[in-house]
Amino acid sequence: MAALSMPSIHPNRIRGKEKRSCDGVERFFFFSPSLFWNMFVSSPCVFASASDDRTARVWDTRVHRRNAAHTLEHAYQVTSIAYSSHHFVYTGSIDNTIVAWDIRQPGEKVFGLLGHTDTISCLALHPDHETHLLSHSMDGTLRTWDIRPFCDKTKRHCKTFCGATHNAERRLLKCAWSRDGKMVTGGSADRMVHIWDELTTEELYLLPGHSGCVNTVVFHPKENIIASGSSDKSIYVGELG
Repeated sequence: MAALSMPSIHPNRIRGKEKRSCDGVERFFFFSPSLFWNMFVSSPCVFASASDDRTARVWDTRVHRRNAAHTLEHAYQVTSIAYSSHHFVYTGSIDNTIVAWDIRQPGEKVFGLLGHTDTISCLALHPDHETHLLSHSMDGTLRTWDIRPFCDKTKRHCKTFCGATHNAERRLLKCAWSRDGKMVTGGSADRMVHIWDELTTEELYLLPGHSGCVNTVVFHPKENIIASGSSDKSIYVGELG
């Protein structure tokens, strides 16, 4: 799985038209003239997107139609999304909440995750078994959640990771798991790369170098390598000791 961030789209590409850039490649644009916030790819054929038009949508390229397969209506702008292979979609919004949806029952909210005190900027599923969800919020914390169906709703919040910051720009900073799920990381406005031990919540690495807000950080899928992208227009790649 790969998470894609699409902070902006050219106005000519959001009028409900299908664009083709090369043979066999389709683009679907059916949001109101507003920003795409996030897109999450679950498989080569199915992906989910979230927008500030207050909807999250699931798309299936195997179906020859231009409308989304599922549309999930929200009361507020949707700022983050994650799509599970178990037919669940998780969305975060400016109302500080995370909602789980079962797309086999369109429009039905399965449960909510409460605890953040500001906008949810990113969601990421555990890379192996998808039983836990990582969230990044403008309240300056990252949190992990137990999203197994039969978990006690009072015990869904697992851990809180502190140290990352947001500033007045209120960017949608990303978060990520390491491939083995033993470390987590997230963007930060303090120009540092923060990496925590998922088990103990201890901050393992605090990596300087960027001269602007760190917007996204990702782990290499196989090697002990991390990459970070910043508002300073640079991408740093480094090996963790």
